[in-house]
Amino acid sequence: MCLKNLKKLEDGTIFLADSHFCETRLGLDEFLTQIKNGEIPCKSLVFLGDIFEFISGESKYFIKIYAKEIALINELAKTKKVYYFEGNHDYNMQKLFPNIKVYKRNIQPVNFAYESKTKDKIKVKTLSISHGDINTGFIYNVYCAVIRNTLLMHFINFFDFKFFISKETYNALKIKSICKKMNDFKTFAKKRIKDTKVDTVLEGHFHQGKIYDFGDKMYINAPSFFCQNQYLVLEHGAFKNIDFKSIDAKSRIK
Repeated sequence: MCLKNLKKLEDGTIFLADSHFCETRLGLDEFLTQIKNGEIPCKSLVFLGDIFEFISGESKYFIKIYAKEIALINELAKTKKVYYFEGNHDYNMQKLFPNIKVYKRNIQPVNFAYESKTKDKIKVKTLSISHGDINTGFIYNVYCAVIRNTLLMHFINFFDFKFFISKETYNALKIKSICKKMNDFKTFAKKRIKDTKVDTVLEGHFHQGKIYDFGDKMYINAPSFFCQNQYLVLEHGAFKNIDFKSIDAKSRIK
């Protein structure tokens, strides 16, 4: 793997995963505003998918109700490097974020470089990033391809009178329980890095918020912003889960 061809993530890069933002899972707008105002130091911002409970570039209803958060992300992109890895709840996003690098599921994982620092030396390491719903079975892959079909989404929009389909979808998703502990997640994580050639694998999707160092390789499941009330930061060459300190208590309703 040629390190020279990889984009380099610098100290101060923030990774946000799985906020599943909706009226029952708030806090995203306050988090983005704190970054905008400099209350949360941030050099670059990486979204790891499922930031919204549901949205696609064709879904008029969801684009409307999330207009504030979409605008905040686009505003941050004027002064910071912003990367967006699409998840299984947010896809076909490039048209919403014209000045942001958006990575669709079919090109994930994407490799980056970062500096790992110890007392003795600085080493450039490789980092593989994806939302996490990859390396799955044939049926799920077909499902993902179908729901991302732009023509299908426009077809659904045509029959979405007064947004009744969108509203029913939204009402079902926002009450779904999404914070569940996975048994023996460390064994699962070890399988995820088995055949990889990079130093570190970073994923969202699983809502566990765990970091495992297996010696020659590291696996990171970024914390769910909603479930763990945390985000991930690259700081002094190491990855750390950071608690989100909300000023507005109402923004952290669970």
